[in-house]
Amino acid sequence: MNKTISINLGGFFFHIDEDAYQKLTRYFDAVKRSLSPEGRDEIINDIESRIAELFQERLKNESQVISLKEIDEVITIMGQPEDYKIDEETTYSSFSQSNSKSSNSKSRRLYRDKDNAILGGVASGFGHYFNIDPLWIRILFIISPFISFGTSLVIYLILWILIPEALTTSQKLEMKGEPINISNIEKKVKEGIDDIASKINNLDHQKISNTAKTGVSQIGNTLSTLFLSIFKVMAKIIGVFIVFFASMTLLSIIIGGIFMIFSSSLPDTFIFNHFHTPFDFDIPMWIQGILLILSIGIPVFFLLILGLKLLVTNMKSIGNYFKYSLLAIWIVSIICVSYLGVVQATAIGFDGKTVKKEQVFMQPTDTLFVRMQYNNYYAKSINERERGKYTHDENNNEIIYSTKVRVHFLKTDENIPFIQIEKSATGKSHNDAKNRSEKIKYNFDIQSNRINLDNYFTTNFKNKFRDQEVNVYIYLPKGTYVKPDMYVKNYDRSDNDFFDLKHDSNYVYKVEEYDVKCQNCPNDDDDDININDSINENVSIRMNDKELKIKATNDEVNIQLK
Repeated sequence: MNKTISINLGGFFFHIDEDAYQKLTRYFDAVKRSLSPEGRDEIINDIESRIAELFQERLKNESQVISLKEIDEVITIMGQPEDYKIDEETTYSSFSQSNSKSSNSKSRRLYRDKDNAILGGVASGFGHYFNIDPLWIRILFIISPFISFGTSLVIYLILWILIPEALTTSQKLEMKGEPINISNIEKKVKEGIDDIASKINNLDHQKISNTAKTGVSQIGNTLSTLFLSIFKVMAKIIGVFIVFFASMTLLSIIIGGIFMIFSSSLPDTFIFNHFHTPFDFDIPMWIQGILLILSIGIPVFFLLILGLKLLVTNMKSIGNYFKYSLLAIWIVSIICVSYLGVVQATAIGFDGKTVKKEQVFMQPTDTLFVRMQYNNYYAKSINERERGKYTHDENNNEIIYSTKVRVHFLKTDENIPFIQIEKSATGKSHNDAKNRSEKIKYNFDIQSNRINLDNYFTTNFKNKFRDQEVNVYIYLPKGTYVKPDMYVKNYDRSDNDFFDLKHDSNYVYKVEEYDVKCQNCPNDDDDDININDSINENVSIRMNDKELKIKATNDEVNIQLK
């Protein structure tokens, strides 16, 4: 049984057995011996950070102990020190060529490159990521605001905030797609040291160059810092709103979805009367609940993560496996929703109707009375409206009850009035829709010059709710007098230019050439009061809402009312 040692490597704590620790120590000693004193400490720190990252990728939990197996795997990736000596120019050149080939095959990671940045290093980072000149990315960002009305500027600032900067040597190598091993880390550090040495040797030239910088460049740097600070604050505010609304929405979706999943135990009456979903009730509610959570909840969850990242600096990632698994599940749920949507659209894709016509035999001088009536078994008032309600009739049969009844007054060239009842529904075919319309039960009654219309209809629950409705068309010849009761107004869908029904059961209407005129409606524009006093002389007083007129014999006085 080997002894276990706790070590701090690259800022992370690991448990490692004694044999693995000794091999790792020998490896670090060999690396140190192979490096020149120049920049050795920085190279060793970067190598330790990279090895710590590789250990973290291989550990399943924090208590797992690193063994010789993990050490060998890491050394294979990092390479042996004697294989990467770059003291001679030829060796360095050959390594650069081989590394260039491997960099093309290794995937890159997106970082901001501040070393080659003009503002935030976003364009340089995308240049490394897509292996193109950053100049083209910068040109695109400069031109696009004129095309997208400034949207690209906002996108650039958001990317500036969200994309991390390549700070360590390992991140800079990863940004360029180069293998993160000893040789590349040493090469990168030496390049940095050479760059610093070059700047020291050319200090005077650098000073002259800095002095020659234009004021525009300095203002640009100041403005970039200012804008970055402003948009960081804005990002925090936006993050708060996103987290609040996303969390509330996600909580509502989860609660609603769970309730739908467990609603299979509820009575059909409750589900039909209280649930309104885009899909038919032939699709089980538990399936609809799961699809609700997956198809809408997953995008809202990712939105919540985005809001948290705006608020929390250096927030730990949820992990690629979890992320891509959720994405795959969401895609499958969207496919299922799309399929069910097509099925639902097909189920109501066709219209069908059944027409019944009956004449109203009445004297030409009679007035036609139209009355709406309700059934007190289904409702306690004629004003109660139901688009579609699951209930039972007097014989305890399961039915759908609806008050979707519409009344239309129209003119006809026939000599006597007639009524036309049109019952309509939808279905997966024309015949299916027509069969459903035929199964609608609607009652009306004609007694001489009186028409009694039900304000409701019913159909068997097995026929399903397929947009069933009843339209009552009352055709009236010219010269016919008609008197609807006050409740007809609530169901009237006539063209107001032809028949503008008032809210009163005492009004009588007459069908004329082009429209229907009210015969006893008050004139709203002429509410006059006439008073005649003939004690001494004939005095006429007339008043409306605009003025008061007083006339005595030949004299007339007008008083304007305000």
